[in-house]
Formats: sequence, structure tokens, C-alpha cells
Amino acid sequence: MVPLSWYLLLAAALFAIGLYAVMARRNLIGMLMGLELMLNAINLNLIAFWRYLSPATVRFRVLAIIVLVVAAGEAAVGLALIVAVFRLRETENVDELNLLRW
Repeated sequence: MVPLSWYLLLAAALFAIGLYAVMARRNLIGMLMGLELMLNAINLNLIAFWRYLSPATVRFRVLAIIVLVVAAGEAAVGLALIVAVFRLRETENVDELNLLRW
């Protein structure tokens, strides 16, 4: 059986990689992928805690499903916004975008 600390270390590493991708990238799609990676790290933590703390209850599983739904909605809305911005400005570089000025 794999100890809980291994899952937590893996989730922390995934979250750190996702945070780096969001903070260091200037590409909107790369930032969106980093955000998805951070949400998956949260899901890994929720499932690991469910498995080790209270496998008989449902609350951690429900939270994991809620995070999955939020991630799916975020991906759909995020990609739609990226496509709209790209069509308007013809760039996906965050530094070149200034949406308050037309």
C-alpha cells in the first residue's frame, strides 16, 4: 500500500508545476493548461484523503466531482475566450493584449 505522503508529494509537485506554468508563461493556452494541472492536483489530494481518512463517507468524492465539473466548465469557457480574443487581436500572447483599448 502506498503511503498518503507520497500522494501528497505528487500533488504538491503537480500544483507547483501548474503554478509555474501560469506565472511564467505568456501564452494563454499554456496558462490554461497550468490551471488544469493545478485543479488535477487538488483532485488527487481529495481522493487521497478520501481513501486514507474516511473511505466509508461520500463527502470527498462529491468534492472531487465538483472540482471536475468546475474544471470542465473552466476549460470550455477559457477556450471560448481564447478563441474570441485570438480572432479579435490575432495574438495569444498575454503581454500584447490590452482589451480595454480597442
